[in-house]
Amino acid sequence: SLLTLSDVMGTGWFAADAANVKPGSTVAVVGDGAVGLLGVLSAKQMGAKRIIAMSRHASRQKLAREFGATDIVEERGEAGVERIKEMTKGIGADSVLECVGTQESMTQAINSTRPGGYIGYVGVPHGVSLDGEQLFFSHVHLHGGPAPVRRYLPELIKLVLNGKINPGKVFDLSLPLDQVAEGYRAMDERRAIKTLLRPNGTK
Repeated sequence: SLLTLSDVMGTGWFAADAANVKPGSTVAVVGDGAVGLLGVLSAKQMGAKRIIAMSRHASRQKLAREFGATDIVEERGEAGVERIKEMTKGIGADSVLECVGTQESMTQAINSTRPGGYIGYVGVPHGVSLDGEQLFFSHVHLHGGPAPVRRYLPELIKLVLNGKINPGKVFDLSLPLDQVAEGYRAMDERRAIKTLLRPNGTK
């Protein structure tokens, strides 16, 4: 769990922080990779009342539930936005964590956010182009970028050592260091959420 604090846990926490997650709020998380799942965990720690995880993968849905997700939405794109609007009485989520970085995921995040709501944008962008007019009329706050992980380390270390969070559950594949390529391949093919590499050669 401590190892996750150097990257994915800190990034998930930043996503929730940038999205202004508050006690009692409704949060939607776009993306079910390690960062998205730990964004769910972060939102739960910050007191969110309802956490909607967008995921199509059963094993990741299960972990999202463990981390605090109250609802799962399998639909993507416009259909996913419609489901979130239905679940929030047509309003949208107070906070949306964008943890993918594609055009579709960003559009989905913006359209799932209520007027005046917040988007935490941590998905590394791949060909994302923002529509200025859409942003102007949607009245959403957009904040993100590379996570300032060191800023959160003192708080996150305490949470792990006190047993409040167990982010290490995202490591579902362990390989020796010389199989690093297989580790990345497994994550790319959705056979693993996060690969743990062991320098001593043991699995």
